[in-house]
Amino acid sequence: MALMKSISGIRGTIGGAPGNNLTPLDIVRFSSAYGTWLLKKHPNNKKVVVGRDGRISGPMVQALVINTLTALGIDVLDAGLSTTPTIEMAVVWEKAAGGIILTASHNPKEWNALKLLNEKGEFISGEDGAEVLQLAEAENFQYASVDQLGKTFEANHFIEKHIEAILAHPWVNKATIEAADFSIVVDAINSSGAIAVPALLEALGVKKYKVLNCEITGKFAHNPEPLPEHLTELSNTVVKENAHLGIAVDPDVDRLCFVNEDGTLFGEEYTLVAVADFVLGREKGSTVSNLSSTRALRDVTESHGCTYYASAVGEVNVVQQMKDTNAVIGGEGNGGIIVPNFHYGRDALIGIGIFLTALAEKGGSSKKLRSSYPDYFMSKNKIELTEGTNMSAIFAAIQKKYAKNPQNTIDGLKIEFDKDWVHLRPSNTEPIIRIYAESQFETTAHNIAKKIMEDIREIMNGAH
Repeated sequence: MALMKSISGIRGTIGGAPGNNLTPLDIVRFSSAYGTWLLKKHPNNKKVVVGRDGRISGPMVQALVINTLTALGIDVLDAGLSTTPTIEMAVVWEKAAGGIILTASHNPKEWNALKLLNEKGEFISGEDGAEVLQLAEAENFQYASVDQLGKTFEANHFIEKHIEAILAHPWVNKATIEAADFSIVVDAINSSGAIAVPALLEALGVKKYKVLNCEITGKFAHNPEPLPEHLTELSNTVVKENAHLGIAVDPDVDRLCFVNEDGTLFGEEYTLVAVADFVLGREKGSTVSNLSSTRALRDVTESHGCTYYASAVGEVNVVQQMKDTNAVIGGEGNGGIIVPNFHYGRDALIGIGIFLTALAEKGGSSKKLRSSYPDYFMSKNKIELTEGTNMSAIFAAIQKKYAKNPQNTIDGLKIEFDKDWVHLRPSNTEPIIRIYAESQFETTAHNIAKKIMEDIREIMNGAH
């Protein structure tokens, strides 16, 4: 069971039986449903942008998607190897009806996914996603006649255009970055970051950089999620090279985290905190992150005299909350930066441009910059679920057990213990429950998470 349909797209493992995995039949069915939905919504706009990350299955999946769309009479701009934020922006530049980025983001190499975009270059809403899924279920597709088939156009200039837009952004200062004379190590995780990040660094005037895992093979050198346990090579290389900074991105370059000059981690939760601090110093306004993100963003926001808002987990939810509150900066604690006056999507590349500008202005030490922010420790855990697990019963039992504590149920279950908290939620992308706990003390955060995980296992065992 590895085919998941959610607001995060159609995601699954390659191979196996149709309906249970991301097989060619499933790829064609969901591409047909998306194309049919687009034609219904935009009958006079038959243009779609398609790009992919560096996964092994990428060329195969992309060929199926493109040929399915052209079979519906849709013209496709084939961006080839690209990044999620680049495709999001390209949809707007090209005035396309929508876009698809083929990436399973942080998931291992056997996974791939169709991430579906609307005409604004943003992930389609839950309501629109439900309509696409209904079309896929009904298989009520009408393909074009031979004279009405769509055409495919190569469009490999979008990353270059994306970088040009970053250099033109008012919060990115090339001269300041160039003067800092940074030495940087990049972990490109054998995917699109190997093209985009070095090109960005060169454009920003960074002359000294080293790229790890730079071959775009899709055979990820380590688990591609940019978590501490996966970044030991990057940390060691930063120290060995006597570099100022390490940069890690995920395979589709929408998540971003940093390693300090001494090899310690800046902390993926603090990527957004640092960028928000810099932005709020230039433009006052509200900030947004999801319920699983660090309290430090709220603290920093309030220190600027501004208001912080929390949303449900999921980029589409964060974006909606940002629009509702007219936020100047937002994102997710997993290293996802959303800069609304650039575009409404997580974007590691604009994040790098802003962070390097901030770092250069603050003297060049990321270790020192990190120490200027309040310390919270987060324990990120997960419990894998067996097929048929009654998720609702688990959440109901936990809610009852901690009924005396403040709770938030807009997205899973968040329980507060004074300034400490724990957030349990079913993943949109994997058959797991994520358990995030945060405290000002590392041991306390781990203990809170450990206790909740023990509670869940007891409930699961009791259910059998």
